Amino acid sequence: MESSISKILVGSIVKRTLKEMKENPDRGIRNLVDMALQFSGGRFQEDFFTTAQTMLQNENSAYYQLVREVVTHADTDRLYTFGMNLGYNGCIVGAQRIRENEQKLGCNIPWAVPIQIGTVNFADKEPDYQTAIRSGEGLGIYSWMLFAGNQPQCVLPLVKAHPDSAFFLFCEPEGLTSEFLDEAAESYNLMLVIRYDEDAGELYSRLRDLGLLYSAWFSYGQKDLQSIVNGDLFYSVQQFSPAFTVLLPEQGCPDAISQLVYQTVRQARKEQRYHTMLWDLKGDNSTVDHIISDDVCCVLFDTDGSLCDWSGPVKSGRYNLFQNDLKEIFVRACPKKGCLAV
Repeated sequence: MESSISKILVGSIVKRTLKEMKENPDRGIRNLVDMALQFSGGRFQEDFFTTAQTMLQNENSAYYQLVREVVTHADTDRLYTFGMNLGYNGCIVGAQRIRENEQKLGCNIPWAVPIQIGTVNFADKEPDYQTAIRSGEGLGIYSWMLFAGNQPQCVLPLVKAHPDSAFFLFCEPEGLTSEFLDEAAESYNLMLVIRYDEDAGELYSRLRDLGLLYSAWFSYGQKDLQSIVNGDLFYSVQQFSPAFTVLLPEQGCPDAISQLVYQTVRQARKEQRYHTMLWDLKGDNSTVDHIISDDVCCVLFDTDGSLCDWSGPVKSGRYNLFQNDLKEIFVRACPKKGCLAV
């Protein structure tokens, strides 16, 4: 992505504010949100930062503790790069490009793309993944959620090859070897999202020592509903200070359960209960997409490269990441009059 005068100006202010936050996190986050609101150029940005500004008026907000923990432990340059990629590239420049391409192509384009990475024979598939991300950036997509299980090292070439995008790497704790973490630390556009394990305290300490950005994810089903609704799960997760706590429905989880979980997440955020930002992957991705471009287009790709909605693969050979260009897939599968994921 070419640097513009606007990006250079915003980046300069963000970098200075992040450094100031090390000294005074509470005042720094308020200043950062105020500044972001001034530079907001669209409905999504204005809505988001106005809400954040209102929330931070609560001096007892748990989010102040979240900010203190993140800016204390995370490398400042890493915060800057990831934040600019997600916020400026993705939610300002990218959002505008998405809207323009949707009008031109007559289809819906998601703001973020989750991909279940096929780690078996990854080297053979890597060129296709590289092409897909490149195509997505051309459409305005700069947020990628890669699921790599216990083989997260496979995807690092993708992260390194696309420095303008923000990558959320979902992985298992056992895959985070010392060798992997040392290599991952070289990529400042990466946030590790680790399956929650209450016995992984040493791992989180290692992440903080390295100054890495990290979050936690939890796959829920009906059996987990009580611990989510009463907050026990979130109180347990927040002891490790993840920036986000991401919730994913298990395969076959009833829609009624997913809807109740999303309502719980939204209410908890409104009340600012936990010093970790709760994020319902299905519900919140759809909400952001709706704000950016009105129509909801919330899709993902499985390990076979097939386009899926949240209920399973979409039956068509024309919707495969390894066989078709990403733009073609969205044009054919997600027409503006009725995205398949709605």
